[in-house]
Amino acid sequence: MKYLVSIWIVFLLSVNANAQELANRKIKTIEGDYVSFSIDNLDNIYLLSAANQLKKYNASGDSVSVFNETRKFGKATVVDVTNPVKILLYYQGFSIFAFLDGVLNLKSSVDLRRKGIFNAEAIGLSYDGKIWVFDEMENTLKKLDDQGNTIFKTTDFRQLFDISLNPVRLFDQNQYLYLYDSLQGIFVFDYYGTFKKKIPITHWQHLRIVDQYIYGVSNSTLNRYNLNTLEQKEWLIPDEFKSYRQLFYNGKTLFALGKKGLEIYK
Repeated sequence: MKYLVSIWIVFLLSVNANAQELANRKIKTIEGDYVSFSIDNLDNIYLLSAANQLKKYNASGDSVSVFNETRKFGKATVVDVTNPVKILLYYQGFSIFAFLDGVLNLKSSVDLRRKGIFNAEAIGLSYDGKIWVFDEMENTLKKLDDQGNTIFKTTDFRQLFDISLNPVRLFDQNQYLYLYDSLQGIFVFDYYGTFKKKIPITHWQHLRIVDQYIYGVSNSTLNRYNLNTLEQKEWLIPDEFKSYRQLFYNGKTLFALGKKGLEIYK
């Protein structure tokens, strides 16, 4: 009996020590009812609220600006902050994309339906400030200018693969295009639409590609895949964070989006 009591005391002490260590590592909490967040290459933080309001915070967590024109476009499904001075918002329900500047002023918006694109989920900024979009009806990858005009498109991917691609995210990184199909993997193309390889990553949530790394969350782990070495690392998600809406760990900082807001830990 004494032995069991001793084990229980050690367990409680360990839990309290871990909780205290976690509290000591917290840098900041940005309070609010948010549904998702994004981080650009300058460590600015973009938080999308439940009311579809986009807020920008600097690396120190101080408020910078707000984009309030929510009723005009509906619910934002993609917030691409690859270029900190040209933010891409996509509203899939209305097939509308919008560009914001570095302080979240609206610069332009385009209805893709008027350009003949009626069904597109995967969309993203290109390295030169243009837009990549996967047209699901035509099964092609298209590059659009700021007005939504097609300046390049691939052949029908059904001629290349014996499967139908259903990408949910699209990234332009490292001079390649990455189309993420959560059930089949990441398909890598060059800028001419030539298929290069497939990366066997499936069922990852909150996928991000930063420099040579792919980040994501699956089951109870935070994952990082090295595009150069093909090495994959996993970190177990602490029980305290398993109920959070979105997690991102970049190797030095953990961002955890919960009911109270965004918590940032060393």
